[in-house]
Amino acid sequence: MKNCVSMLNKKTVCIVLFYLFLTSYSYAEVSHNTLAVLVNINDPESLEIARYYQQARNIPEQNIIFLSFRRDAKSLSKVEFEIVEAQLYKKVPADIQAYVLAWRKPWRVDCMSITSAFSLGFDKGYCAKGCKTTRSVAYYNSFGDSPFNDFEIRPSMMLSANSVQGVKELIDRGVSSDYTRPEGSAYLLSTSDKQRNVRARMFAKIKSAFSELINVNIDNSNTLKNKTDVMFYFTGLAKVNKVNQNKYLPGAIADHLTSVGGKLFNSSQMSILKWIDAGVTGTYGTVVEPCNFVEKFSNPGVLMKHYLSGSTLLEAYWKSVKMPGQGVFVGEPLASPYKGCTLSSKTFQYIDKLPENYIERQSRNCS
Repeated sequence: MKNCVSMLNKKTVCIVLFYLFLTSYSYAEVSHNTLAVLVNINDPESLEIARYYQQARNIPEQNIIFLSFRRDAKSLSKVEFEIVEAQLYKKVPADIQAYVLAWRKPWRVDCMSITSAFSLGFDKGYCAKGCKTTRSVAYYNSFGDSPFNDFEIRPSMMLSANSVQGVKELIDRGVSSDYTRPEGSAYLLSTSDKQRNVRARMFAKIKSAFSELINVNIDNSNTLKNKTDVMFYFTGLAKVNKVNQNKYLPGAIADHLTSVGGKLFNSSQMSILKWIDAGVTGTYGTVVEPCNFVEKFSNPGVLMKHYLSGSTLLEAYWKSVKMPGQGVFVGEPLASPYKGCTLSSKTFQYIDKLPENYIERQSRNCS
């Protein structure tokens, strides 16, 4: 991880941190009806994952989009991706607001992550050589409730794990989280790794903003273990130990700020899939060296605000990363543990909003 703390626009960071806690939130429209499942017809695993997800989330058949590209590759070239993208544009319904990628590989397109390439189109403005910032997205910490209609992007998330069975368990966790309104905790770890600990400057502000709503713990430690109520876990290390020695509630989110956590397989650093295999429902990591610009990673306060306000996991995560071009999002996109909630003045306000389909009705907790 290259150190570029001195290169950060500190004024911008402070303004963002101040602003995110003052803004309100409106409910999102991303749902099973507006989510398209992208499938690689050359990959039997992709077909199996897609059908499992379609059944679990009651996805309409017209939202299943079959594409053709190399299987088992870690990365697609720009030319290969443009061929796949052309296939997609011919098939995607106009009302689709977001994508879920039903495969474990590939996770990268040249210098971009595959989720950002599908969401934003391949554009080297979202890449960087050396310690440089990249293009940002207007979707960051936004109020828009329809990503494609409002911002002309379709945010995407991968269904991936270290096995197909692991992907199915991930899907099940996401579905079971809906409407549960868990009384979990957020763990913000300030580590000894100075280069990767750059988000720690945000932690006191986050604790102040959310402590009346959720239990927020700031730990000066490299390791979290034996916790049974983990809903949020943010840290900065190349390798996080004992992640499987905690209990993650359905819908839980965790990530670690490091150079190539988004290199899903055979990485020299800890892959974000280790979070998924430990029981986390959503995570994020970069696929190429980003330097330690906080804008290229999730802002925990922004993410928590939108998630706790009833947003889906997909929307909350995408809205928390200002420069997502080099990062891959992995998880169950429709997970909505706080659905039916609004966040105002540090309190929850429950509203009578009926679930949109039978899957949601089955998992709703109307406490």
